[in-house]
Amino acid sequence: HSCHAMLYAPNPGMLFGRIPLRYAVLMQMRFDGLLGFPGGFVDRRYWSLEDGLNRVLGLGLGCVRLTEADYLCSHLTEGPHRVVAHFYARQLTLEELHTIEISAVHSRDHGMEVMGMVRVPLYTQKDRMGGLPNFLANSFVGTAKFQLLFALKILNMVPEEKLAEAVAATQRPKKSAIDHAGGAA
Repeated sequence: HSCHAMLYAPNPGMLFGRIPLRYAVLMQMRFDGLLGFPGGFVDRRYWSLEDGLNRVLGLGLGCVRLTEADYLCSHLTEGPHRVVAHFYARQLTLEELHTIEISAVHSRDHGMEVMGMVRVPLYTQKDRMGGLPNFLANSFVGTAKFQLLFALKILNMVPEEKLAEAVAATQRPKKSAIDHAGGAA
């Protein structure tokens, strides 16, 4: 069993004074270069799902405790290592979220298992790629991308049509860096 949590806060800010930010959503860059949510494996012989999640979060973030009320979904992963991935979400204030971002830099895992916290851009720029579409083009660990999209939809954080457009934009073929470099030569 693995348990992960999406921590988020309403964000009234505007990017460049014109693009509404809506929410601040935290994810983390992992040691393997993949994006994921804070959390980890829970040994059900010793911990309930929530106690195990809080134990893992306490090692990296410290100041938040999740409960059964924060549960969103579970998903059985396929492959040689079958894992039940449990997903939680908790709304915080923007100040609480910022405090977590700061404390994460001082956690025991920072710079080793976790390379840093990142905020998910929940907007799409005029070019239809900047923001969420480009973010979704990154590599995610396990079910993290599915969990992100699921939470954004069910928590009504991004309008459904904007979410669908962002996903569709990531499926269009792009020129590789090698193609661009060849054209410059």
